[in-house]
Amino acid sequence: MFLAQQTSHSTTTARAPRWDVHGRLDPDRLTSAKSAYSVRRVNLSDATALVTDQKPSAGDLVLARVVQLGQHQHLESADSRRARLWLGDEIVVAYGARYAPDQYEAFVPDDLSSCHLVAAGGIAARVRSRHAGMRPATQIEPIGLLADRAGVLNVRRGALGAPAKMRPAFTVAVVGSSMNAGKTTTAANLIAGLRRLGHRVGAAKVTGTGAGGDRWLMADAGASPVLDFTDVGYASTAGLPPETLETVLAQLSAHVAMAGAQCLVIEVADGLLQCETSALVQSARFAKMVDAVLFAAPDAMSAVAGEQWLAKHHLPLIAISGVLTTSPLAMREAAEAVGVPVHTADELADPRVVSRLFPILRQLASRPAP
Repeated sequence: MFLAQQTSHSTTTARAPRWDVHGRLDPDRLTSAKSAYSVRRVNLSDATALVTDQKPSAGDLVLARVVQLGQHQHLESADSRRARLWLGDEIVVAYGARYAPDQYEAFVPDDLSSCHLVAAGGIAARVRSRHAGMRPATQIEPIGLLADRAGVLNVRRGALGAPAKMRPAFTVAVVGSSMNAGKTTTAANLIAGLRRLGHRVGAAKVTGTGAGGDRWLMADAGASPVLDFTDVGYASTAGLPPETLETVLAQLSAHVAMAGAQCLVIEVADGLLQCETSALVQSARFAKMVDAVLFAAPDAMSAVAGEQWLAKHHLPLIAISGVLTTSPLAMREAAEAVGVPVHTADELADPRVVSRLFPILRQLASRPAP
């Protein structure tokens, strides 16, 4: 995998912000702006002003103008509709870091100068490097941070309330070797298999970059509720300390349990060598909360490395799946090299396979919801 430095320059002249005589934000401006998935839980009607002299923080909402189109030419809305972007469009997104080896490495800048749209779900950041297969990021010009009398609006404003200390009876974690290893497909098919066994299944994406595609796929597979880290106040989990990641896991698990799910399928983004993923999966809290692990891999060698890593950290690996299972030959290589079953996505959706993988589930079928 190769990384190339991000280069992008704009010659577009920004228009002056529209203020009334008292310096307040024109409410019609937000009505016409395109709002991203990442900020969907925040009530934008609370915004009454634009702050232009403050250093942004992760999660802060910013009104920005598209000044040069690049890789991302659509913005994912709250309902995951892909809204086409045009030069001059004003958008509402959240600041956040990004760690995506297949796309961008980006950080929250220390000022409100020009930066980039680094994820279609609505993340503003400044690109440090990009994968050679990606175009330069779409360039945006911050107009100001959205604020009310209490201060700058942040995605934490819309977070779910503190849940009771509870968790579902059974939790399966899907982790992988890297981006695009097949984690979400693995999770969705496992959800379908659990549902076909008659279990009430919830799902949670614990880490990653705010976007709705994965949660919709898990919902389509039958999970309810389906939550992610944006629901507890984070537009992106890149750069979060380990204790915060553990809290995100505990909160999402508790909210799923409160909704009545017996089983929880969680997805941890990126690969086991990514710093936040590694810290979370190695934590004592993760080991305590997770009953079984599925590992998604793109090839047999990755499957072997994943099995060894999980064994080293005493985590209960149950099966291998992921992109490698699209190749019968790669599946055979992996099956000969690892000590757990290797299953295709379709097999994970088969209740007979799921029942063999998790015999404990037979004890849950007759239990009432928590």
